[in-house]
Amino acid sequence: MNELANALELTDNAIRSHLTSLERDGLIQQAGVRRGFRKPHVLYSLSTEAEYLFQTAYGALLRHALTVFAGRLSPRDLQASLRAIGRTVAKDHSDQVKDKLPGQRIEYAVDMLKTLGGDVTLQESDGKRRIVGNGCALSAVTAHHPEACLIAEALLSEIVGVPVKELCQHGEAPHCCFEISS
Repeated sequence: MNELANALELTDNAIRSHLTSLERDGLIQQAGVRRGFRKPHVLYSLSTEAEYLFQTAYGALLRHALTVFAGRLSPRDLQASLRAIGRTVAKDHSDQVKDKLPGQRIEYAVDMLKTLGGDVTLQESDGKRRIVGNGCALSAVTAHHPEACLIAEALLSEIVGVPVKELCQHGEAPHCCFEISS
């Protein structure tokens, strides 16, 4: 909440009031908890209804393109094509990560997903590192085509330099999750 208060130059109470209103109106929903210094912090994400309000034409366009491709390609060929898209996008960033250490490559990958419209953080637990998101740039597509997450999986694998496994939660309230191999 402090982050929002500082960024918006509002008090904590004003932020709390706005979050309550947005949640009451069905525009945001609680999406988890993040450890805080003194107490846990509630994480919010856009609700399904809000996703449709803020959706751009690109989401609908990609959804229709995937519907056509899925009708013409075998599931295996579709998956291979989506991974190829991710690798192609990663090539545009290869110079930026070429000489970076593994941790720096992961930071770059997280920042890249944020730039693409994702709300992601790096989480570490049980000796595993995961890039976890509450908002996804592909959420307009993944309800109908969960295989679209393979684009991000391949993109992250290339940028991070080790295999990354997609463990996303699809459906009404999608959540991104990509586990980075040790």
